Amino acid sequence: MGEEEANRCGSGPAEQASACTVREALDRVGGKWAIGILIAASSGPVRFTELERRVEGISRRMLTLTLRNLERDGLLHRHVHPCVPPKVEYTATPMARELHDSLVALTSWAERHREAISAARAEYDRRHGHPPA
Repeated sequence: MGEEEANRCGSGPAEQASACTVREALDRVGGKWAIGILIAASSGPVRFTELERRVEGISRRMLTLTLRNLERDGLLHRHVHPCVPPKVEYTATPMARELHDSLVALTSWAERHREAISAARAEYDRRHGHPPA
């Protein structure tokens, strides 16, 4: 790990390893499209075209790239049925289903604290002269 990476992830070796692992995971699932894809796949097998319809605004290219990355990370399983034309389905792995539960908890937390966060931001901006975001 280089100095730049160490500065981003933490000061000591244990902190670096832990922080980098968390950062890598959040970078992958925190992308614009990953959460929508994981949620769509969590209810059972889903085909590419169905994902395209469910994840509003995603391009075919971005869907393909995101699916590959999620498969590479072990969050999705890609199953190609041997038929003509080929039928490909994606399913959430147990690891992704566990993540889904965590995302639901995080979403609930965010909803419960939305007003408090908004008030804290407004107070900070008022004290520091920052315009509202």
